[in-house]
Amino acid sequence: MRFGISIAVALNPGVIARIQSGPTKEYYAEYRRVNDLLDTLGLAAAQFLENLGQRAMPLTRNSVAIDPVTFSTRLPHKTVATRAGMGWIGKCALLITEQFGSAIRITTVLTQTELPVDKPIDTSRCGDCISCVEICPGRAPLGNNWQLGMHRNTFFNASACYEAIRDVTRNVDIHGTICGMCIAACPWTRKYITGS
Repeated sequence: MRFGISIAVALNPGVIARIQSGPTKEYYAEYRRVNDLLDTLGLAAAQFLENLGQRAMPLTRNSVAIDPVTFSTRLPHKTVATRAGMGWIGKCALLITEQFGSAIRITTVLTQTELPVDKPIDTSRCGDCISCVEICPGRAPLGNNWQLGMHRNTFFNASACYEAIRDVTRNVDIHGTICGMCIAACPWTRKYITGS
């Protein structure tokens, strides 16, 4: 399937504003709520295309395998999102958009349907900013700007991120692999949170 539809849902700015020192149970609930909504939206979009006689495949949480060694997937949602022109990949290895910063969750629907496409984004717009590098308890962001074709390991240490997540979530009794401190620290996210 040559085309991908990228669907994004913004996280609640009030919840994100309160995770600068680490994840909260409220953030975990918001994260799960948005993930459930994304699965529903992805399935609905695929069903809509199939009802039109087109092939479509939603990449829901149940259909995407995460490699337990590299913490990666075969086709990351953020890759499709950059190709769709939604945003760029930040030093924190998350998709960053001008409107919501990295306070979004995304999903993908693959299809054979020829759809109009936006201009892809091939380079980071993070510049010299190191807010996510400085806040990360695992020092997972390496400080390098992403550009198309770069392997994630050249700008982000996923293993360090997951190790730090285990430590920060243990203190708040969260049974997921989320932290969010880099999301809250991002200047693009701060604009979204403050409405400026």
